[in-house]
Amino acid sequence: MRGKPILGAALAFAVMSATIGCSSTPTSQSTGEYIDDSAITTKVKSELLGDSGLRSFDISVETYDRVVQLSGFVDSQPVKARAGQIAAGVAGVRSVRNDLVVK
Repeated sequence: MRGKPILGAALAFAVMSATIGCSSTPTSQSTGEYIDDSAITTKVKSELLGDSGLRSFDISVETYDRVVQLSGFVDSQPVKARAGQIAAGVAGVRSVRNDLVVK
């Protein structure tokens, strides 16, 4: 009988640890958030490559907490704006940081 309270406490600790380990903090993401962000990045890259006016540019895409960051170089302001519009139109994107540089 004496082992049961210890077993219960150990189980409660394990559940708390697992729950805390899966939550996000301002500097880290949970596994689910990371997977969602990876899917968003993939979708944005695919949409950019599918646009005939953008596929020739090397545009980097990173996503953190559903915020997409575009970086790289393009040749005009309209191209930069188009890339931002495409990224913003992808399902799940909360906002876009368009850091593309016009050369």
